[in-house]
Amino acid sequence: METTLHQQLKAWYSPDASLYEQQLGSYRIDVLESDRVIEIQCSSLAAIRDKIRTLSASHDVTLVKPVIRRRMIQRQRYSQVLGRRLSPKVGDWLDVFEEFVHFVTVFPQPRLTLDLVMVDVEEIRRPPRRRCRKGYRVEDRKLLEVVETRSLRSGADLYSLLPAPLPQRFTTADIAKTLQQPRWVAQKIAYCLRECDAAGVVGKIGNAIQYERTDDIADRPGCDVAA
Repeated sequence: METTLHQQLKAWYSPDASLYEQQLGSYRIDVLESDRVIEIQCSSLAAIRDKIRTLSASHDVTLVKPVIRRRMIQRQRYSQVLGRRLSPKVGDWLDVFEEFVHFVTVFPQPRLTLDLVMVDVEEIRRPPRRRCRKGYRVEDRKLLEVVETRSLRSGADLYSLLPAPLPQRFTTADIAKTLQQPRWVAQKIAYCLRECDAAGVVGKIGNAIQYERTDDIADRPGCDVAA
């Protein structure tokens, strides 16, 4: 079921409701503007990759992916509000790499733009439908504010998501140290950079693979980017 956040982002990108939910071949499109396709993806990027791969082969595609910064959590039972609190968790651009590892077979494409939209949301939670289940389930999310947007069109654009610049040559240990992140996060970042041709393997330091930005490699004759 379409969430309120999905509906609001659709309207934020195109106020013309007559363009919503159009049929294009075998696909239902969120917004179809002439030859431009706009798809809002609030769930995982992996779930939409086949659709985006097919559509971007013949159309200009803008894929909109919200990145949640802050959540205002509202617990409800029927129509009664049980409480509201601001989640202590704060999201950032690095959260994108958690899902992006499953999207590197699609991005980049010449006709594909990935719009990352950082948002603050209100999250509506209700008790589970079955008594045997514990906790609260997320029923809906509503847009409170669009904080910032970033458009990615090439693998090199992934560097704009990093809070600090990486050295010209780097290992996953360097990524972890520079960004002050766990090693497993650094490994996901390195994988995405490599698979999107934003970095290439240039050697090893001990058992650690050493990477370099592909534009740096391209500037030097005789250097091949490893597959």
